[in-house]
Amino acid sequence: MDTETVILGGGISGIAANYFLGKDKAAIIYEQRDSMGGLCDNFSIGAFKFDTGIHLSFTSFKEVREVFDMTPYYTYSPEPMNYYKGLWLKQPIQNNLFPLTPEEKVKAVKDYIYKPVQADDFENYKCWLYSKYGKYITEHFFLPYTEKYWCERAENMETSWIGNRLYLPEIDEVLYGAMSSATPNRYYAQEMRYPKEGGYKAFLKPMLSKVNINLNKRAVKLDSSHKLVEFEDGSKVYYENLISSLPLPALIKIMKDVPSAVKEASENLSATSLILISIGLNVPQDESKSIWFYIYDKDFLPARAYYPGLKSKSNIPSHQSSLQFEIYYSRSKPLSMRKEALAEHLIRVIEKLKLANRKDVLFVDIKNIPYANVIFDKKLYFNRNLVRQYLNNLGIQSIGRFGEWDYLWSDQSFMSGKKAAEKLLNM
Repeated sequence: MDTETVILGGGISGIAANYFLGKDKAAIIYEQRDSMGGLCDNFSIGAFKFDTGIHLSFTSFKEVREVFDMTPYYTYSPEPMNYYKGLWLKQPIQNNLFPLTPEEKVKAVKDYIYKPVQADDFENYKCWLYSKYGKYITEHFFLPYTEKYWCERAENMETSWIGNRLYLPEIDEVLYGAMSSATPNRYYAQEMRYPKEGGYKAFLKPMLSKVNINLNKRAVKLDSSHKLVEFEDGSKVYYENLISSLPLPALIKIMKDVPSAVKEASENLSATSLILISIGLNVPQDESKSIWFYIYDKDFLPARAYYPGLKSKSNIPSHQSSLQFEIYYSRSKPLSMRKEALAEHLIRVIEKLKLANRKDVLFVDIKNIPYANVIFDKKLYFNRNLVRQYLNNLGIQSIGRFGEWDYLWSDQSFMSGKKAAEKLLNM
């Protein structure tokens, strides 16, 4: 079988690539799973619906809004919270220190005022944190959370990924937030959107009717010299153009005759994996809660959690509620706890955070997501550039979070697929 354009991976970037190719290029998506959407996919447990992670849209890209806005949605002001040693602090913590003790607030504010001054050429993320927030805030909040979320020590990470993701308050804001809880919302997005029905994946629905996708097609061999892809079921496809959203290490692993330097570079690319724990509760949704929150205590494995029913009541049955927790691990920080122990740990977390009682738990579902986030270690750019240049020389476009190997949100992955389509259309 011959196809003009083969797209490996049916996540948002692959779907967008096919969508924008339209009828001008004969394109087919090949997705290894039995469902499309990738990290934007969802699943149901009885009448409970869960996304694969938090997922709220705050895109400003016109092209993304034109597609997403075809789906009826709710609008929210993002007001996440942070759990720290029995306290609930508003986000961002650095200018919402009010719940801390007077002694802690004095230390945090003094360290913020007298933080070390450094030029913008930071040696690593740890240096960046000390320079921006001072010793107390860095050591009590940012460093512990870095190890929970990124599974890496801050001194081993670089800083180009930060962008506007971390807020840098003026001293007046820090002082005010230490004395009052009535602080303005300083989150990096002021409005977030979520579909009224169908979970986050519903935002992709306008594209799905216009794409050609084959499910349960796991690519196991790629022969770039003959432009041939072979699949686990024994089928094959020849292509003229190849677009891939597969993780770079996974793509290189199935390719034929890859130079040893490129193989080594791909193997040294680091990413976190995700244990996604979805919990059904036999209690009504508490409307006073925040949609999502971060957990800083080292004793609790989850890094963050959210209430699906606060995004849309269509995600939960009447008079019931749900929670979803995210636990991250990596090659350098493995997680060996069995599912039964993880379920018990999460029930204890729920009780200690006073979110629900053990007797309220209807089920605990545990899923493993092999690729969650790119880890921005100091060797990332050398290794990534070597791999992507090799693919580029073969005429292979690599797209999406793990194809570009970058910190891309869903809208940026959408635009990555669109860019690949435009490149082919302009050839």
